[in-house]
Amino acid sequence: MLELIDWNQRISRKDYDLWYPQLEIELGNCQRAARKAGLPMIWVFEGWHAAGKGLLINRLTQALDPRGFRVHLMTVPTAEEARRPWLWRYWMNLPSAGEIAIFDHSWYYRVLEERLRGDISDEEAARAYGDILEFERQLTAGGVLIHKFWLHVDAKEQRKRFRALQKDPATAWKVTKGYWRQNRDYDRWVQAVEETLARTNTADAPWTIVEAAQGKFTRVKVIRTLTQRVRDALAARDDARPMTAAPMPVPDANTLVHPTVLDRVDLTLSLTRDAYEKKLKRLRSRLYDLEHLAYLAKIPIVIAYEGWDAAGKGGNIKRLTRGLDPRGYQVVPIGPPTDEERRHHYLWRFWRHIPKTGHITIFDRSWYGRVLVERVEGFCTEREWKRAFSEINEFEHQLVDFGTVIVKFWLHIDQDEQLRRFQDRANTPSKQWKITDEDWRNREKWAQYELAVVDMLERTSTIYAPWTILEANCKLYARIKSLQTVADAMQAAINQR
Repeated sequence: MLELIDWNQRISRKDYDLWYPQLEIELGNCQRAARKAGLPMIWVFEGWHAAGKGLLINRLTQALDPRGFRVHLMTVPTAEEARRPWLWRYWMNLPSAGEIAIFDHSWYYRVLEERLRGDISDEEAARAYGDILEFERQLTAGGVLIHKFWLHVDAKEQRKRFRALQKDPATAWKVTKGYWRQNRDYDRWVQAVEETLARTNTADAPWTIVEAAQGKFTRVKVIRTLTQRVRDALAARDDARPMTAAPMPVPDANTLVHPTVLDRVDLTLSLTRDAYEKKLKRLRSRLYDLEHLAYLAKIPIVIAYEGWDAAGKGGNIKRLTRGLDPRGYQVVPIGPPTDEERRHHYLWRFWRHIPKTGHITIFDRSWYGRVLVERVEGFCTEREWKRAFSEINEFEHQLVDFGTVIVKFWLHIDQDEQLRRFQDRANTPSKQWKITDEDWRNREKWAQYELAVVDMLERTSTIYAPWTILEANCKLYARIKSLQTVADAMQAAINQR
């Protein structure tokens, strides 16, 4: 691919002066149109050291409204970033609807710089390519425009630019040993770049190779490419048939094949108060020790609670956290998304709370809302919730690849037990705050939620992140089983270290 590129392309000063001012105006118009349409955009700039990325970005942004973009320089991960899955820092810098994120270096740092320095193995690099494709596919499917540029010069030109930078005291600091190492290993780098371009050039997140011999030519090509991509994306939105979201209808009696995974749950399982207290005391002591061992082993832990209304999620979480050191965990209650969260990919608000190594995050409801309440109530389209199954599995797989322990609970009760608890809450002044009109409305949609839950359990219970169903008609039994499950998962991870 690169050997066919005539990297030394140029344009005349006359043509540049004729074209460039109008191109800047067109780019500004595209930014305003994208902002009005709520189109988030990611522009990625990769290339050889001294190929001119910094100068290009500087000139490019002069045509933009500075209130609508952010530039992110992404090189060596900070100590804090290194304590989370490698894509975490990029999720944290995604643009909201109508905004632009400009990356000077990006997630490709992983498969280029880190790989060629020997910081990661070939196996880790292979997994990273898969992660990148999943990441970009999730974003573009969610409506983000991604365009990627590789600024190309040959080895001789790169050496020439290094020497010019070194002669100037104001720029000599830029030329590091890493720069010269890249030039010395130019042929090896070419092979890695070729592989990267070939493996990650997709229709929705394409690469454009930019011949970077002359700044004027580079700027004209990049702006022309971007304005055309934005126009095409906005036109595609206008032409697309609108996808409407609608509440799930009552399923046909034959939709679910019985017995389902929920039908097979033994809700008669129970525990006496005395047995419960004894087991609870022992488990809390064990969990306290395991939490500190997990901290020393730098194991991150994610615990997600889902379940029927009034199934006991809050009480379950309370019993779990009473056995933990509060400095090592956080509980994240998940409700309806905020305005800011709605302006991002739906997984963004969960990536924000992913624990760093040695810490625990407990989610009171989770990313499964996309395939449960959002599906049932019509808060997302059919295409969105169907796509979410694979996106969730990919998300969890990336966490586990990093070494995260994932424990997922579905708290299951029957309709009679739910009614009894609703009535108890409604009739007890100190509990009335727990029951809402929405709870009663959700109860009327039991059949719809049951179908959604069965689909969720069957399609997202994986070897690396299995579901544990808690038989929760007896709260005491469910609490002990959950604590035991968490303790066993932590112990298994510690033993593997």
